[in-house]
Amino acid sequence: MQPITEENITGLAAQRWASAHDPRLAEIMAALVRHLHEFAREVRLTETEWMAAIQWLNRAGQTSDDKREEFILASDVLGLSMLVVQMNHRLDPAATPATVLGPFHIEGSPQLGFGADMSEGLPGTPLYIHGTVRDLGGKPVGGAVLDVWQADAEGVYEAQLDVDEARLRAKYTIREDGSYCIRTITPRGYSIPMDGPVGDLIGRTAISHSRPAHVHFLIDVPGYEPLVTHLFQEGADYLDSDVVFGTKRELIVAFEPREPGPTPDGGTSDRAWAETRYDFVLQPRP
Repeated sequence: MQPITEENITGLAAQRWASAHDPRLAEIMAALVRHLHEFAREVRLTETEWMAAIQWLNRAGQTSDDKREEFILASDVLGLSMLVVQMNHRLDPAATPATVLGPFHIEGSPQLGFGADMSEGLPGTPLYIHGTVRDLGGKPVGGAVLDVWQADAEGVYEAQLDVDEARLRAKYTIREDGSYCIRTITPRGYSIPMDGPVGDLIGRTAISHSRPAHVHFLIDVPGYEPLVTHLFQEGADYLDSDVVFGTKRELIVAFEPREPGPTPDGGTSDRAWAETRYDFVLQPRP
C-alpha cells in the first residue's frame, strides 16, 4: 500500500479519476482534481475555510428549485458562464452575439401570436420589439420560435414570485418572411437575488450586484447555431458593470419613445409607448 502524502495525493487522485469509462469524463475529472488541488495549495486553504465552502455549496443547493438556479447565478457572477459562452459560440462577426442564459429561464412558456401582449395586466410603459430573423446571407428564417422572458417594471422575474401562471414570458413564432413582433413592457434594471449564498458572497465585496435593463431571447432552429442572448436598453444604468458580465455593445438598443397612435403590430395605442427594432442574425451550423 502506497502511503498518501501531501506531495503525491494530487497525482494519485487524478490517476484514479482518469479511469472513468467515458474518455471525456476522464479528461475533465482528472483536470478538475489537478486544478482544485493546485488552488488549495496556492491559497493555503484551511480546514475552517474548506468547511465554509462546503456549507456555502449546501446552501446553494437548498436555495435552488425549479424556478431559481442558484448554481447558475454563482457561475454567472464568477464569469464562468460568459467564458463558456464565448468558447462555445465563436460566431461570425455578422451574427447576433450570444450571452448568458441567466438563472430565471422557465420552460414551457405559452405560445403567443404576432404582436400579442406577454405583459397583459401588468403596469409599465408598453414596449414593442420587432424586426426580422435571418441568416448570414439575409435569408429569412421563417417558422423559428423566439422564447422571450424578462423582469417587470420593478425589476422582478416570475421566478421570484409565488404565482401560478406565466408572467412576462412567452414564445413567438416568426412569420415566414422572417418578421416578428413582441408586445411587452419596458423592463427595469435590477439587483441579482441577495437573499441567498451568492448574494451573501457578493455583499462581502465592492462588486456591483446590479444588471442593466434587458429582455432575454432564446432561438433554437434546426440547421442553425442555437442563440441565447439579451437586448439591453441604451443608456441604462450598469451597462459597464453588469454583475454577470453579459453586456455586449452589439446588443445595446434604443427604446424609442412614441406618442399614442399606430403600433408595429398593425394596431394602435391610446397611450405613449416605446419601440425597439432589432434583426436577429443566425449562423448556420457547419
